[in-house]
Amino acid sequence: MSNGPHAKLAELGLTLPEVVPPVASYVPAVQSGQHVYVSGQLPMAEGKLLATGKVGAGVSAEQAKDLAERCALNALAAIDSLVGLENVVKIVKLTGFVASASGFTGQPGVINGASDLFGAVFGEAGRHARSAVGVAELPLDAPVEVEVIVEVA
Repeated sequence: MSNGPHAKLAELGLTLPEVVPPVASYVPAVQSGQHVYVSGQLPMAEGKLLATGKVGAGVSAEQAKDLAERCALNALAAIDSLVGLENVVKIVKLTGFVASASGFTGQPGVINGASDLFGAVFGEAGRHARSAVGVAELPLDAPVEVEVIVEVA
């Protein structure tokens, strides 16, 4: 058990937050068969958005990478509350959205914040297919949003 996902999070100095309550009409995560689909997670902590604005204008790429990691941590909290992290077999697909200033093309580096966390927590099972997409706006003026699909036992 010392190398399970909760232990890996502790080694990284991270603890799972409370599940972020939905900001509209949806649930944080839903299971269908052997997959859990996690709704888009914003970089929220203790009920507050950690930053607002566009990446490349007001929000640095490095700050946005940290925010993407927070989105992934929030996704892990949603998964844990639904099925337990110990039941994750594989991170299948991650989709990251980056509210991008005109000319900003570093979306993949930003979303690495989420991808790297999944890799650190789940090892090979954390490697996944991915899309990193630049968008004009995100809910609440968030700089980053991450959604994920995981396979569970």
